[in-house]
This record gives sequence, C-alpha cells and structure tokens, in this order.
Amino acid sequence: MKQSKFHGRVEGRAAHCAIPGCDEPGEFRAPLTPGGPDGPGSWRWLCLDHVRQHNSAYNFFAGMSPDEIEAAQSPIAGWDRNVRAFSAAGADPAPAWADFRDPLDAISARFRPGRAAPRASRFDARERDAMGVLGLADDADRTALRRRYSELVRRYHPDRNGGDRSHERALARVIDAYQLLKTARAFA
Repeated sequence: MKQSKFHGRVEGRAAHCAIPGCDEPGEFRAPLTPGGPDGPGSWRWLCLDHVRQHNSAYNFFAGMSPDEIEAAQSPIAGWDRNVRAFSAAGADPAPAWADFRDPLDAISARFRPGRAAPRASRFDARERDAMGVLGLADDADRTALRRRYSELVRRYHPDRNGGDRSHERALARVIDAYQLLKTARAFA
C-alpha cells in the first residue's frame, strides 16, 4: 500500500468502503470508536465521499459540559499533570561549578575516590551582611532571594506604604543588598 499525501488517502487498498452497498475503494481511515487510556480506538475504511460525510458530522465536544469544553480548548490542555520530581536521593551531589575554573575539573572531582572537591565558603563577609539585611538563611536559593527582595521593596517603597518616606534608608539597604547578592557566586 502506498500512502498519498492527499487528505490521508492510502492508495491501493483492496478492501471496499465500510458503508454497506458502497463499492468504492476504502482508502481513508475514519475512527469508529474513540481512543482511550487503553490505546487507540477502532477504525474503519471509507471512500472519499463517505469520509467527507463522516468528517462533517464529527463533533469532538459531543457530550462535554461547557467547563470540559473550555478545559479541552486550553493551550495547556494535557500538560497540567502531576508528575514526580526528579530526586537526588541516592546520587552524589552535583559539584559546585563556581569552585572550579575548568568544568572538566569539577566533573572529575566528583568521581575521585576518597577525595572531596575543594569547597569554598558559600558567601564572603559582604555577602553574609547582605543576607542579614534581607533576613535570609545561608541555605536560601535564587528564588527565595527574589521573593524576599520583592516583599521588602513592597514594604518599604513610599508608593506602596502611603507615601511614608521614613523607610527610604531601609529601602536603599535592601536594594544594595540585592544588587550585591544577585551576582554572588552562590546564586550563579
């Protein structure tokens, strides 16, 4: 059988159209039952005229409520599943890339038996002070840094607190701390 690019036609099929009484060749596949979680549904072969008739009467949304139709038409339909996150449990922790000049050294340090990779302190003195200004712990990640920065800017900015300018010094310290930390090696 040869597959034609014309409307899904499969030329050269010996079988006739599945509609009783039609002697035309059944060159177009049409769903008889919809697919489900157990696999694809069943199919039947129709001639061009009958597949056109089938397609014009087909309604994907038949039997759905308005909420189900809206969910099916969503651009993220099918992608909003709960999935298990990858776990690092049982695996060696990834190397601290910032501690190495050459990435190959970082990778090889991970696999050297009995020797740990050189580990520098996560923050220098200025960065630890900036973390204190923002009220963050040493184990904070980039997301926590951004979230805390946004929270403090909203709290101290005069446009957000009724024009109270008494917090300008605190706002400046928060901005300076964030500017320093967002380029810190620990958040790279």
